[in-house]
Amino acid sequence: EPKVLLADDDSSSEEEEIVDESNVASEEEDEALPEEEEEKQETDAVELAFKSDGRYHNKQRCLTLSSRNVTSRYRHLLEDLRTLIPHNKRESKLDADKTLKGGIGAAITDIAEMRGCNSVLFLECRKRKDAYMWLGHTKGSNGNGPSAKFLVENVHTMDELRLTGNCMKGSRPILTFDSNFDEREELKLLKCLFTDVFGTPRGHPKSKPFVDRVMGFYYADKKIWIRNYQIMEDHAANAKEAHEQKKAHGKAMATSLAEIGPRFVLNPIRIFRGAFGGQTLYKNDQYISPNVIRSMENQNHGNTYTIRKDAQKKRKTHVKNIVVPEDPL
Repeated sequence: EPKVLLADDDSSSEEEEIVDESNVASEEEDEALPEEEEEKQETDAVELAFKSDGRYHNKQRCLTLSSRNVTSRYRHLLEDLRTLIPHNKRESKLDADKTLKGGIGAAITDIAEMRGCNSVLFLECRKRKDAYMWLGHTKGSNGNGPSAKFLVENVHTMDELRLTGNCMKGSRPILTFDSNFDEREELKLLKCLFTDVFGTPRGHPKSKPFVDRVMGFYYADKKIWIRNYQIMEDHAANAKEAHEQKKAHGKAMATSLAEIGPRFVLNPIRIFRGAFGGQTLYKNDQYISPNVIRSMENQNHGNTYTIRKDAQKKRKTHVKNIVVPEDPL
C-alpha cells in the first residue's frame, strides 16, 4: 500500500534508512530465535504457571454448619472437617422453619451473606440415621449457585480410626483428583466446588505456610471417595542408606503417605443451578433413597413367616405322596 505523508513531513528518507537497519537486525534475531526458544521451553517446564506475590488475595470463606438432631458420629465428622478447613466460619445448628419462603436454603444464604462467606458446607441429618451434605456457592458473578447434594456413606472419623498419620493444624493441602474429574462434565463442576471448599487460600490468617498433607478425591462405583494423607519424608540415618535410597528412588530421602482421616464416601444425588435449589443440572439415575432400601429390607423380613408356612405345606404334601411298599413278611 502507498505510504501517505503529510505536507510538512521531512522524515521519509530517515524512516527508509531505519526500516533497512531494522530488517537487517530482524534477520539476525531470527537466526538466534531457535536457540532461545529451546532454552525457554526447558525453563517453562520448571517455572510455575504464575508468580505469586505472597499476599492474601483469594479471600474465600466457607460457612460450616449442621441441622438439628444430628448424631454424634456426624457431629464428630463435621468437627474433623472444620479442622481441615482453616478458612471456615462456624455457625450453630440450623433450626429453620421449612414453611417459610425459600425454606432452609434461603436461611443458609442469608447467614452466609451476614458472615461474608462465599461457599457453604451444610450437613443435614434426617431420622437420626441418614446424613446429606450440601456444597454450594452463595456469591458469584452470576448470582448464587451452583450447589450439589450428596448422601454421606461409610463415615469413619479421626478418633475412631486412630491412624498413624499426623499433620500441622491449619496447613494447606494438595488436592488431587483422578482422571474422571477431567472427563465427565458433572465432575468438572464438582471439582470446582471441592477446590473452593477444601482448598485453603494462600496467606489466610488462620492457615500455616506449610504443605504437609494431601486430600484425594477418587470416582469409583458412581461415588466419590475422599481420603486425607500426610506427606512423610524419611531421611537416611547414614551415608550408606542415603546412597541406597538415591540409587533406588533418585533422591537421598524417600517420600511416602500415611493416612490421617477422616474417610467417607459421597454419593451424588443432584446438582442445582442455584444455591440449595433451582434448575437441576445433573441427576444421578442410579441413586436409591435409604428409605426405599429400608422398606425393602422390612418387606423381606415380613415375608419370612409366609415362606416358613409355605415350606410346612410343601413338607406335608410330600409326606402324603410318599407310598411305602408293604412288607411281605
